[in-house]
Amino acid sequence: MFRSRSLVAFKNIARCNGACVHATAGAYKQPSHSFSYKTHSHGNNNNNWKYPFMYAAGGALLYSGFKYQQKLAFAEEEFVVSDEQFLPQVEAKTEDVIADALFESTDVATETTSVVEVVESAAEPVVQEVVEQVVEEVVEPPKPLAFPEQVQYLLIGGGTASYSAMRAIRKRDVTAKVLIVTDENSVPYMRPPLSKELWHTDDAEASRNLLFKQWNGKYKGIHYDKEKFYCAAEELNQREEGGVAVATGKKVVKLNARKNVATLDDGTTISYDKCLVATGGTPRALPVFESAPEQVQNHVTVFRKIQDYLDLDQVTDNVESVTVVGGGFLGSELACALAHKGSTKNFKVNQIFKEYGNMARVFPEYLTKWTTNKVFQEGVNVIPETVVNQADMEDGRVKLTLSNGSEIVTDHVVVAVGLDVDTELATSSGIEVDEKLGGYRVNTELQARSNIWVAGDASCFYDTKLGRRRVEHHDHAVVSGRLAGENMTGAQKSYYHQSMFWSDLGPDVGYEAIGVVDSSLKTVAVFSKASAKDTPVGALNGGLRSEEQFGSSDAAVAEAVAIQPPVQVPFEKEQFQKGVIFYLRDEIVVGVLLWNIFGKISLARKIIRDQKPYHDYGEIAKLFHVYNEDDEEEE
Repeated sequence: MFRSRSLVAFKNIARCNGACVHATAGAYKQPSHSFSYKTHSHGNNNNNWKYPFMYAAGGALLYSGFKYQQKLAFAEEEFVVSDEQFLPQVEAKTEDVIADALFESTDVATETTSVVEVVESAAEPVVQEVVEQVVEEVVEPPKPLAFPEQVQYLLIGGGTASYSAMRAIRKRDVTAKVLIVTDENSVPYMRPPLSKELWHTDDAEASRNLLFKQWNGKYKGIHYDKEKFYCAAEELNQREEGGVAVATGKKVVKLNARKNVATLDDGTTISYDKCLVATGGTPRALPVFESAPEQVQNHVTVFRKIQDYLDLDQVTDNVESVTVVGGGFLGSELACALAHKGSTKNFKVNQIFKEYGNMARVFPEYLTKWTTNKVFQEGVNVIPETVVNQADMEDGRVKLTLSNGSEIVTDHVVVAVGLDVDTELATSSGIEVDEKLGGYRVNTELQARSNIWVAGDASCFYDTKLGRRRVEHHDHAVVSGRLAGENMTGAQKSYYHQSMFWSDLGPDVGYEAIGVVDSSLKTVAVFSKASAKDTPVGALNGGLRSEEQFGSSDAAVAEAVAIQPPVQVPFEKEQFQKGVIFYLRDEIVVGVLLWNIFGKISLARKIIRDQKPYHDYGEIAKLFHVYNEDDEEEE
């Protein structure tokens, strides 16, 4: 416990009383007078009467000092106060002590007022010196707490994987002290709503406060916890009950795996017991925009973070057109989301990509072409098989020269062409990077080196069913982060989870997928007509966007069709309203994509885990409720 400086004050006051006694004796000790303890009946010594009173006065002061010396035993209990409360009490107590001392002296020698005057004059400079010393000590500011030089658990990166690991650590080690270091200026948050739910929230004020509406009608923030959940980094090691601190705006630039030391970009070093690398990646930029004039770059957003969403949302309040470059997950989501806002704010949306259709690397060719047409119906001007050759400014807007020879003038450009995994710490840490897939290579326990684990986008892990993989999806970040956190506390668990991902292309089309979903693989698909509930909106209203138990279906046997690209299918027939696609490698299911079918991921995960060959995929499709009960009656 911190000892108040009031105790120092009491000790100084006691010393002041002792000084008063010596001052009194000194004032009356004259060389021409001698003092004798003998009583004379004769003689005429007029000074002898003063000595008894002089020592009586001094004794009174000494007695007063003894009284206050006794109070020192209770000083710590009576005066454990803050510096702001301390000074008035010191002044009041000093005045009381002096007053009591003088009063007691006067009671003993009421006829010797000259003694009191001498005592006062002798004690005044001593008291003043004591008070000044106390005041000087009180105004001295406390030493500030320093940034921790050592932490128990160091988590590098402030995304979903780090947050999930922190939760797992704190669950298994309730007094754990966890430090999260992130180069963003925000505590951990979920990324998917930045390109999904926030754009479809009716309340513009809520979305700008990073709140989105859930299927139950309630609003939810994208931050996992509020800032008050975390403590300051400087306070972390002072907390006996443990805690979590987030150091924002900082980046780890060096990791010494042998010494267990991390170095920040400002030169600060932190030693750790256990470390998680969850650095994710950086959005991939395009050279054509990086080399463009600064004015052009001011009109370009490379989309990934909170600030990117906030800036883009503000920019699109007053534009004539926006152009999205990229046709994958993020690019297609943003194109549809911006088209939704453009329908109310009256601006146009262009989408440019080099593939032949939206999601060409994931969907079979027939479904890619159908999806591209669907995105066009959502209000997006889709320009496939095209790249941007040049970007210039023209009358305050961006002019894009395309590879097909055309030009587009737009107000703002959004780049969403993939992620470059962050492996900057590889050299200093000695962690191996996978040459083919990218990311840090880890074992089945997600461990890269002694006391170092890797989770999320940056981890290249070994899947016992599907081989070595690297996954860039939210679900993988959640589960891999949790398992890494458990293993950091000694769980020694293997990672065998098949992560899923989902995306929406407007209110009518949504999909969920799991495993290896690659358009280069052989696929078998079963499709049927969709009902009103077989849409993203219907799924949200029905609460089907979460895991649920799977069961059998009494629907009719669906006809299975083995399909390999390329296949030409007329768009206008709308065959692809609802269905399931199986991705095969050596006739074994390694991936499943559910098209407008929600809440069946657990079944798809089981099929991949079983690693069995199937001869009738129509029977397997029945488990996913591909057909509605009324379909046969209509036919």
